[in-house]
Amino acid sequence: MSDRSTLPPARLRPEAELARDALSTPLLARAARLARWAGPETRVDAGGGLVEEQLPAAAGELGLTGDDAAAHASEAWRIAVDTGLVEITDEEAGTVAAGDDLALLTGGSPQDVLGMWLTALETVLADASVPDLDDLVDAMAEGGTVDLSSLDWDPEAEAEFLDGVLGNLYLLTVGEDGAGDTPVPLPALAASVIVPGDMGEPTNDVLEQVSDAMMRLDDQFRMLEPVGLVAYRPVDEALMADADEEPAAPVDEADVARYGMVRLTPLGLYGLRTRLLEAGFDVPAVGDLADKGADALLDGTAPFPPAAAHAETELWLAGRGALDAARELLAAARGSDTGAPLRRLRCQQALSLVGAEAEPALREVLDDPELGGLARVWLTEHGARDVPVPPQEMVFWLTIDTVAAQLAAEGNSEELRALVEGLARQHGGFFDTAWRVDHPATPDVLEAMGRLHPDKKVAKEARKAAFKARSQHGG
Repeated sequence: MSDRSTLPPARLRPEAELARDALSTPLLARAARLARWAGPETRVDAGGGLVEEQLPAAAGELGLTGDDAAAHASEAWRIAVDTGLVEITDEEAGTVAAGDDLALLTGGSPQDVLGMWLTALETVLADASVPDLDDLVDAMAEGGTVDLSSLDWDPEAEAEFLDGVLGNLYLLTVGEDGAGDTPVPLPALAASVIVPGDMGEPTNDVLEQVSDAMMRLDDQFRMLEPVGLVAYRPVDEALMADADEEPAAPVDEADVARYGMVRLTPLGLYGLRTRLLEAGFDVPAVGDLADKGADALLDGTAPFPPAAAHAETELWLAGRGALDAARELLAAARGSDTGAPLRRLRCQQALSLVGAEAEPALREVLDDPELGGLARVWLTEHGARDVPVPPQEMVFWLTIDTVAAQLAAEGNSEELRALVEGLARQHGGFFDTAWRVDHPATPDVLEAMGRLHPDKKVAKEARKAAFKARSQHGG
């Protein structure tokens, strides 16, 4: 993600639940166990890592076996040091003691636990951007320094690549049509950061880059799963063995899964959102607006996908009485600025969640030129009696306002195209009247109708009406 535009809101779990998830992650749990295991005889090297002689005992304490047991124990120890679960008391002697933060795992607040988990996450992310250790050893120059040029490795570029992948995974998770709890195929995620958006059919060179990126990501996600960032199904080892052969195109879900599947955990969503916040992105979370005014709610949810706007509005309404909430929403919906139509649409959607006790607030604005139309719609939908018939100018004003809001919310969507076709079909002579509507968005709405309507004759009528409206508005 290269810009600083507002992202869709994340739906976060409660911090207490996330803290419990953090404590149960394999890596942090192992780090805590080693911190409690360490004693006066424990020794570390100059870098703070466990001396090699003590790694087997540490692995045994963790119940680890196999070729990678010592490496996993070493990683857990590093996390214990980085998070403050263990403190080095004497660098020369290499002695350690339990850190002050160890007690916070059981006696601290959820924020304390999540803070330690975020530190652990940064350590693992940094490690994930480093090439395989065997490559580093091979690249050692005679003087004992690493020759980065022989590795073809740019540390900054590698970190940016992983950040870009995780950013796209975040977007897929929080977006209206995103992954959510559904795993994302690794080839699609790799392609999202490799294949240019304007490229039709990827070239062989680009496909090779995607394949290389998949292999890098497979290693990285294997490292990121134990810290709880992702749930990951690795690439099938058989595919790696046949890496020189072009794999058959996946034909069903089972085949796709062989190429790797990944999703953010709820804890991972929290972690990435925190990192994006620190990087300067605007990353809202559902519930951020619950204690704000109606103006902040309507403006804040304007760019939200419908489901997220609905969830945010429900939380906002939960802390207010229906009548007061309706009055506040209606007052905030007024205006003639470019954002006003979408505010009124969000207001109308919010009012649909309010019960019949809000009726007095809607009746109070029946004569309001900006709100009278939506008030009549609400009253009718709620079965109210004696709802006055709207004058024609109010009907047309509400129509222009609604289309303007849909344009702002969705652009040239199929739903808007259907709305435009329906308006032109149901209202004979629609354009003869519509261009006279005293609404700031009238010219733009009519131009959009001319652009969207598939019938050339009707589209031409819309464009002529837009020209008249612009002339009337002095545009």
